Parts: sequence; structure tokens; C-alpha cells
Amino acid sequence: MTADRRVFIDTNILVYATLRNAPAHAAAMAALGANGADCYVVSRQILREFLATMSRPGVAPTPQPMVDLVPIVEHYQRRFTILEDGPLVTARLHELLRSHPTAGKQVHDANIVATMLAHGVGRLLTANRADFARFEGLIALLPLA
Repeated sequence: MTADRRVFIDTNILVYATLRNAPAHAAAMAALGANGADCYVVSRQILREFLATMSRPGVAPTPQPMVDLVPIVEHYQRRFTILEDGPLVTARLHELLRSHPTAGKQVHDANIVATMLAHGVGRLLTANRADFARFEGLIALLPLA
């Protein structure tokens, strides 16, 4: 697998793909089916964010119990390559925090970009392009059709 084929999948794509009634469900499913599964990557942060989002009242239409969510995450772990977070990711995160205005929850987005950069992944599939706009030039943002 070459780095130029890999696409990092943001949490919202997994949420939309999982929630059959989500307005972006079809688009998320189509996007995930557009390439071979070997080109999609996530991090453990994304999987944790998925669990938090899907179990949080007011975010998912009906908060899902962990007993139902864990098997979904296990499926995603088998389907996608997991990029590990380690010292190199932390160093890249610190560089990004120094060079790009970031605060609060945006640190999580910066960590996603740091993970991508540390692992040589240049493309991010997200429905929240505005959250990552400050990192354009470092990564390419793929639209959710």
C-alpha cells in the first residue's frame, strides 16, 4: 500500500455510516465503498470518539449502549488499518499547536492531523471540513459527496 492511496477517516464518517437514518448515511457508505478497504486508516482516537459520540445523549438520535457499540468498533478495527499514537505523533502535535491557532476541542482535530503527518497520510475524509480548514496545505480534505 502506498501512502498516496491512504485516506484517514474522521469520526463523523463512521457515525454517519453506522446511523442508517442519518442524512449523510448514503454518502458515508458510498465514500467508504469507493476504494479498497486497505486504503482506509483510522486511529484509536477516532474509535474512542465514535464510542463517545454514539453513546452521548443528544448527539445520536438514541444513545447506544456500549454493549452494542463495542462490536461495531471491533468491526472497524478489522476493516481499517489503525495508526498508532506515539512520541512522533506527540511531537507533530506540538509543532502544529505552535504554528496553527488551536484551542479547546480543536486540539483533538490537531491530533488527527498530527497522526496523519507522522504516518505519511495526506488525505482526510470528513464531513466537518471547517474543523480542518486551518490545516489545508498540510493535508488534503476530501469532501463527503
